[in-house]
Amino acid sequence: MHVIIIMVVLSLAWCLRWIYPGLLNFSDIDLGGYQARWQKILFLFLFPPLLILMTAIAVLCMGPTGQMLGFHGGWFSYAIAIAFLGYAIVWGCTLGAQGIIAARKIARYPHSEFATQLAGQTVRELDSPQIFAAQVGFWRPQLAVSQGMLQALDPIHLEAVLKHEQAHYHYRDTFWFFCLGYIRQVTRWLPHTDALWQELLLLREMRADRWAAQYVDRLVLAEALLWSVSSALVYVAQPIAPESEIFCAAFSYPTPRSRLEKRIDAILDETVPEPESNNLLLGLLVLSLLPLTSIPFHS
Repeated sequence: MHVIIIMVVLSLAWCLRWIYPGLLNFSDIDLGGYQARWQKILFLFLFPPLLILMTAIAVLCMGPTGQMLGFHGGWFSYAIAIAFLGYAIVWGCTLGAQGIIAARKIARYPHSEFATQLAGQTVRELDSPQIFAAQVGFWRPQLAVSQGMLQALDPIHLEAVLKHEQAHYHYRDTFWFFCLGYIRQVTRWLPHTDALWQELLLLREMRADRWAAQYVDRLVLAEALLWSVSSALVYVAQPIAPESEIFCAAFSYPTPRSRLEKRIDAILDETVPEPESNNLLLGLLVLSLLPLTSIPFHS
C-alpha cells in the first residue's frame, strides 16, 4: 500500500510540474499580472516537493510493518522514504554550512563608513575591484559592497543600489530564498525546477526594485541596474560564488538580457501592483499535508 501511495504522489507531483509551460508563458511576464504570477509560480514550485516530503514522513511514521485498508506495508517503501529523508537532511546541513561560512567570511571585512551612512545599516567593504553588492546571510543578513562598486558609482546611484539591497532585508529574502533554494536542491529531478527557480529570482528582484523606487528616483535606479549588471558581465567570478544565490541576494549578478529588460520595464512602470498575501495559496499548500492523514488508517 505504501508503494501505491508513493507512486500516486510522485505521478501527481510530476504532472503538476509538467503542465507548467501550459499555465505560464516562459518568454514574457505580464507586468499587470505580477501578483497572480508570483502566486502561481510559488505554488508550482512548493506544492509538489512538499507533497513528496509529507508522503515520505507519513511512510516513515507508519513503519515497514502493519497494514492499511487491507494492504500490508513493506520494507521497500520504508527504505525509499528513509533514503529520501536522509538525502534531504544531508542537503539541508550542507547548504546551511555553506551559508554560515559565507556569512562569517563577510563579517571579517571592515565597515564602509560612507556606504553605511547612505544605507542606514552597517555595510561591509569587500576588497575587490569587481562590481558587487549583496545581502548575505539568513534572517539578519549583512550588507556587503565591493570597492569596485564604491569607486565606480556616484553617491546618487550608489544610494539606489543600497536601497535595493535594503528591500531584500525588509522582505527577509535571504532567509526565505534559502528555504526555497533548499527545496530546489532536494527536488531538482522534478520537471522545470530550475525554470521555476529563475522565475522566482526574477520576481524577487522586481519586488526589491519596486520597494527601492519608493525612496529613490526610478530612472536613477534603472541606470544603476543597467550599469551594474553590464559591468559585472566583465568578470567571470564574483566575491561570493554564484551557487550561493540561495543565501545571497546580489544586485549585480549577470542575468539574461531579456530578464534585465523586464526588470527595467517594471522599475519604470508605476502601475505594477504590490504583491499581497493570498489565502488561497496558503490553503492549497495546506493540501500538501494530506498524506499525513493516512497515518491513523495504518495499523
